[in-house]
Amino acid sequence: MNEKIRVIVAKSGLDGHDRGAKIVAAALRDAGMEVIYTGLRQSAEMIVEAAIQEDVHAIGISVLSGAHNTIFKKILTLMKEKEMDDVLLFGGGIIPEDDIAKLKELGVGELFTPGASTTQISNFVFNWVKNHPRNLV
Repeated sequence: MNEKIRVIVAKSGLDGHDRGAKIVAAALRDAGMEVIYTGLRQSAEMIVEAAIQEDVHAIGISVLSGAHNTIFKKILTLMKEKEMDDVLLFGGGIIPEDDIAKLKELGVGELFTPGASTTQISNFVFNWVKNHPRNLV
């Protein structure tokens, strides 16, 4: 793959704890990816619009507020409306196992919980993008 992987890392809703998101963003950058960190309190619409404008391969969402079901479902809905089926949605945070399974069934690529290594996260993103080449027009 010659193209540099582009990733947006975002915090959605009122969740104000972004240390994990910044660590993941730095790890993805250190793994050779181009990372755009959108900052705190982004709406699902803002995240998806930024992903379109930045032509990203992946969107990473950090959720610690307990609103993971609502946030991921809204982003997935918007991604489907915008026909972004060649963009990975992944995330992490405090998410119960039952909710992880349900969100993955809906289309979230992977969800990382506390204890996941940044190497696991960057390897997952790299391998997903490598195995899901973009549709060329």
